[in-house]
Order: sequence, then structure tokens, then C-alpha cells
Amino acid sequence: MIIILGSVQVAPDHLDAAIALGLEHCARSRGEPGCLAHDCHIDAADTGKLVFVERWADMAAVRTHFAVPASGDFVRRMTALASAPPQMHLYEATEPSA
Repeated sequence: MIIILGSVQVAPDHLDAAIALGLEHCARSRGEPGCLAHDCHIDAADTGKLVFVERWADMAAVRTHFAVPASGDFVRRMTALASAPPQMHLYEATEPSA
């Protein structure tokens, strides 16, 4: 499984637009093959920061997701609303057996 953690610091006057954009992106992404979860959260310690938590079946699904034109459009649009460059980290993970 691939876990992606992303975050973006949003300019205060763009927060509502960024939240709407994030929710739209998550809803679309959840329908993609290999998407196990795709969520957008507001950081409780910094309400101007959005945090994205994604789980994908494998790296092939992530590559396919990144190749979708709407994913690139999301990054461009979110970056335009940001007050600092967005951050993204990918991790390979396995779930422990019971």
C-alpha cells in the first residue's frame, strides 16, 4: 500500500475556496482504481493548513492518479491559493497482521 501525506498552507482569504477544491479532488479521486482512501482535513493546530491523507493499493495506482489531467489541474489551482509551496510525502506501508 502507498500512503501519501500532503499539506498546503492557505492564504486566509482563500481558505473557503481551498477547502471546496480539496473536497472536490478527494471525491473524484475516491472513484479511481486503486484508491483506498482520499481525505482532506483542517489542521486543528493551524486552521489555515489543509492536510491530505491518501491510501493507494500500489504505486501503479498512484502513477495513474498523477497522470489524470484533473489531478494536475488540482495541484495548479491549489498552489495558486497557497501562501507557501505545498508539501507531499509518499510512503510504502504494510498493514500488520492480526
